[in-house]
Amino acid sequence: MSTSRHLVNRRRRLATTPPRTAENGPEPLAGVTAAPATATEPAPPAGRATTTEPGPPAAPATTTEPAPVTETTEGEPDPDGGSDPGDGPGRRAEGGSPDDVPSRRDSRLRITLPAVLCALTVLLGAVAVWAFASASGLRDEPARQNAALTDIAGTSEVKGRISEAVGAVFSYDYASPARSDRAASTYLTGRAVQQHKDMLADVREQAPEQKLVLTTTVTESGVEFLDGDRARLLIFADQSNTRTGKDEETTYAAAMFAVDAVRRGDTWLIAAIDTFTR
Repeated sequence: MSTSRHLVNRRRRLATTPPRTAENGPEPLAGVTAAPATATEPAPPAGRATTTEPGPPAAPATTTEPAPVTETTEGEPDPDGGSDPGDGPGRRAEGGSPDDVPSRRDSRLRITLPAVLCALTVLLGAVAVWAFASASGLRDEPARQNAALTDIAGTSEVKGRISEAVGAVFSYDYASPARSDRAASTYLTGRAVQQHKDMLADVREQAPEQKLVLTTTVTESGVEFLDGDRARLLIFADQSNTRTGKDEETTYAAAMFAVDAVRRGDTWLIAAIDTFTR
């Protein structure tokens, strides 16, 4: 009887106290074989708060390592999409962060802009050198001193005087040869004196026999060069050669030649005659 009461009291104490762990199991009763533990916990006495038996420990959550993200930029397709990622303009260097590595387009701009500025600087420098050299050449070139393009009054004066001189010295009348000689002494100087004699030598020789009358008229003239007291003119003239003998006959010819002129006082003289023949 006492043994049964003791057993009941023991069970009550076990019901009211927390179960022991597996390491510190309950001490076996003297003379009583411990019953095997069942899966069901004995119900607590009435009036006490029930506690929920903690379930089995949850399985540790498996963490999936995120796949590496392939950075793509504008115009660069995903490597899984098919095209070569190196074709994109914004290809970033491998191993660099997006903030540290500029896109290819920015790199091109950074490279191209200095190159363009350098090329423009070189070009402007070359233009400046060429302009300086050209200006220096113009200052030293004699053509810059050509007043034929700027001095209208001087150009008109030399044209009138030389046209008159050419008409006088290249006209000859067999009846008054002295007139031709006076014209030559009035309008010729320097090499032109001998050149004129050589050009009219045949006319002077044949004039008395054929009764020749040579008339020269300047139709047009142009001042090629005018610099102070020196000038060069291009002369266009018509010549008529008339034989007044028994059988009168007139021939016509056109002449073109250049003359170098010099000013002596208030008049212009012919200093050289260029017939463009060698």
